[in-house]
Amino acid sequence: MSQIAIRPAELDDMEGILEIVNHSILHTTANYNYDPQTLGDQQQWFTQKCEKNFPVFVAESSGCILGFSTYGTFRERTGYRFTVEHSVYVLDGNSGKGIGRQLLSALIESAKQQGYHNMIGGIDASNSESIAFHKKFGFVECGVIRQAAFKFDRWLDLMFMQLILK
Repeated sequence: MSQIAIRPAELDDMEGILEIVNHSILHTTANYNYDPQTLGDQQQWFTQKCEKNFPVFVAESSGCILGFSTYGTFRERTGYRFTVEHSVYVLDGNSGKGIGRQLLSALIESAKQQGYHNMIGGIDASNSESIAFHKKFGFVECGVIRQAAFKFDRWLDLMFMQLILK
């Protein structure tokens, strides 16, 4: 595999991000949506991230988007303004290559630079790989909402993990 570059996303990257998002919707419990997104949906999502000054990073190799990361508002109330909720997704078949690590590292550094204090991850509680991945960065489990979602004909528990940014 060629060198992987982590960089801020551009509008032209939305097709690659869309492929990753739609795979996660259709085949995993990493994303609790049911319906695939359109390119227009993904472009609107990106525009809204930019308008709110939330970063979107992509991992790119040889012109292919291999993953992306972002964060956004955790909750709308003013008191939560120093807390963000993040997402990291890697293209199917590319796990274990350090892509997620690079994407989350960029995200954490960005959050620190923007003055955030706390980063939250909402993770399907059965996703032991994601939980272990987050623990490597110092995230700690801070709660589970039992049967928070329903997908693939079963109830899913949502685990929250947090990292206090220093």
